Amino acid sequence: MENCKKFYINGAWVDPASSETLAVINPATEKPVATIALGTAEDVDRAVAAARAAFDSYS
Repeated sequence: MENCKKFYINGAWVDPASSETLAVINPATEKPVATIALGTAEDVDRAVAAARAAFDSYS
């Protein structure tokens, strides 16, 4: 089973603010195929801040 327990923010893989995860289920087999990290408002804030900081260089 695949695990993705980090987020790619500001050019780096970072740990999420929470340790909560979610199983991704294959609908054909109803078996888990991966575990992913669940983001929080703090994770969103970090990602948005990074995007805003990079925006001018891409505009």
